[in-house]
Amino acid sequence: MAEVEFVLDSGGVREILQSPEVRAMVDEAAGQIADRVRTGVKAPEAVDTDAYTTDRQAARVTVADVRAMAWQARDGVLTRAAASVGAEVKERGR
Repeated sequence: MAEVEFVLDSGGVREILQSPEVRAMVDEAAGQIADRVRTGVKAPEAVDTDAYTTDRQAARVTVADVRAMAWQARDGVLTRAAASVGAEVKERGR
C-alpha cells in the first residue's frame, strides 16, 4: 500500500471557514433553527439570530423571553431545533 502525505494548509482552511459561501451556509442553518424554535415557543417574536465571525463564520440563535430557560429545560426547544438540522449541541464549558 502506498504512503500518503498530508500537509495541512492552515491559511487555506482559515480562508474557507471565513468565506462568504460558509457564511451563507451558517446563516441558512441558523435561520432553519430559529424557524423551528419559533414554532415551539409561545413568543415567536422573541427568537432572534445573530451572525458573527471569529476564526470562522458563526451564528447564535437566542430566545429573548423570561420563559425561555423553562422552555429549554422542559422541552429542549433549542436543542431539538438544532439537532433537527444536524447541529451538534454542547453545553458551555464541556
